[in-house]
Amino acid sequence: MTFARVDDNQESIVKFLREKGATVTVTSSIKRGFPDLVVGYKGKNILLELKDGDKPLSAQSLTPKQRLWHLEWKGQKEIVNSAEAAWDEVLRVCNGQ
Repeated sequence: MTFARVDDNQESIVKFLREKGATVTVTSSIKRGFPDLVVGYKGKNILLELKDGDKPLSAQSLTPKQRLWHLEWKGQKEIVNSAEAAWDEVLRVCNGQ
């Protein structure tokens, strides 16, 4: 059995988003390139792929399965590397930008 690799900042990002009033489901164990979080806020669903902003950019790249999923997905998705970037994306989607 293999386990999905979880970014070191996932727990702090989830906590931050929940403190802001969002609901968060961690989906990193789904694999197959699916994003790490589904965030609900103000009637919207936001898909977030997490990368660890403390790591070099080369270590923040998408895996081949993630790249394929992102290319094929026709809906909203975003790659973020911090709690603040995650929150900014939630607000962007909820404000229709």
